[in-house]
Amino acid sequence: MDVALVLLTPLWLLWPAMVSNSFAAIFGGGTPMDFGRSWKGNRVLGDGKTWRGFVSGIVFSVLVGIAQIVLSEPFSTTHFGLGSYEEAIPYFILISTGALLGDCLGAFVKRRLGIPRGGKAPGLDQYDFFVVAVLFAFISKPGWFVSYFIADYFWLGTIFLIFLIPLLHRLSNIIGYKLGRKHVPW
Repeated sequence: MDVALVLLTPLWLLWPAMVSNSFAAIFGGGTPMDFGRSWKGNRVLGDGKTWRGFVSGIVFSVLVGIAQIVLSEPFSTTHFGLGSYEEAIPYFILISTGALLGDCLGAFVKRRLGIPRGGKAPGLDQYDFFVVAVLFAFISKPGWFVSYFIADYFWLGTIFLIFLIPLLHRLSNIIGYKLGRKHVPW
C-alpha cells in the first residue's frame, strides 16, 4: 500500500471542487444570486453569493481539473480513473457546481438561523461545500467513486480529507482576508 497515494487521491480528485469557492470569491461581485430578496426578515443568501462568482467558480475549477489531467499524465494513463478530457470535464463541472450549491445551501441555513454574512457557523462553514460536492461526485460516477474514495484503503484518504478540510478552509479564509476578498478571516 502506497500511503501517500491512499491519503492524497481523494484530495486530488476533489481539488477542483475545493477551490471553486475561492475562485467565486476572487472573481465574484455583481448581481446577488438571491437578487436582493429577503425571506422572513433575512436575505435568502446575501450579497456574498453572486452569479458572476458562481459561474467563475465553475469555469476556473474546470480549468484546474484540466491542469490536473495534464499534470497526472506522466503518472496515470487513466488520470485516476477520470478518463479522457471529454469524460472528465463533466465531472469537474458537476463537483464544482455541487461545491458552490453546497456553499449556497450553507448561506441559506445561516440566514435562517439569523447568522449574518461572515458570521461563524462551525461545521456548516467547513463542510457544506464538501457534502454536496461528494454527493455530486457519487451520483456522476458511482462505481468510480467507490473505487477511489472507499475501496482498497482509499477510505483512509477520505477520512484524512475530512480532517484536513477545516485546516484548508481556515488557511484559504486567512489568505482571502489578507487579499481583501473576505471581510473576516474565518
